[in-house]
Amino acid sequence: MAEQPNATAEKRRRPDPNEKLIKVFDSEQESEAMVVKGLLDSARIENDLTSASMLQEVFPGLGGMIILVREEDAEKALRMIADYRQQPSANDSADEPDDDETSG
Repeated sequence: MAEQPNATAEKRRRPDPNEKLIKVFDSEQESEAMVVKGLLDSARIENDLTSASMLQEVFPGLGGMIILVREEDAEKALRMIADYRQQPSANDSADEPDDDETSG
């Protein structure tokens, strides 16, 4: 019976499709969706990364990947994603010249 807690934990990890789920993220880029999924996972927000092509009847015209979370986790997830999107990426800062390079 030691396996039962693990099975329960695994079942609880992904949202039940019969629960009210909220779309908190969508992207054409699978890599970006994976980064956001990792961000939510690290905050212990249970989420489901799904190909949007599988959900055309629910979200028509949507392509790429979407992330769904439980309704009670949606607000926290949306705040985290907004914070993530506001952070400059390492590549953005590498493309900008330093003040010393432009002044001299």
